[in-house]
Amino acid sequence: ETLRWVKKEGSVKEMERRSKEKSSLLYALIDESNGFYCNPVDSAVRSRMNVVFRVGGKSGNEDLEKAFLDAATKEGLLSLKGHRSVGGIRASIYNAITINDVTRLANFMKTFRTNNQ
Repeated sequence: ETLRWVKKEGSVKEMERRSKEKSSLLYALIDESNGFYCNPVDSAVRSRMNVVFRVGGKSGNEDLEKAFLDAATKEGLLSLKGHRSVGGIRASIYNAITINDVTRLANFMKTFRTNNQ
């Protein structure tokens, strides 16, 4: 079923294009946030499927990250809590996640930053 869906959506090349577009949107927002959002991964090896970041500085701010997750949940942006061993935020943007979904997250992140800086 997944392979049929990929073929119907335009092939592996199209999945790659979408993946780059979605991850680039989030990474640009993180990188341009003047440290409000921080990604600890070297840009040469960042994942296109799982965008991880901290809120409130390089090591993260627990209160801000909790507020981020609570506010995101209220907006219907779910399952963003980072891995239990490292914390932070993790946006999983696999193939079924659309550019519109990622744009919703990006817009939320911009608003959250404006309201919490």
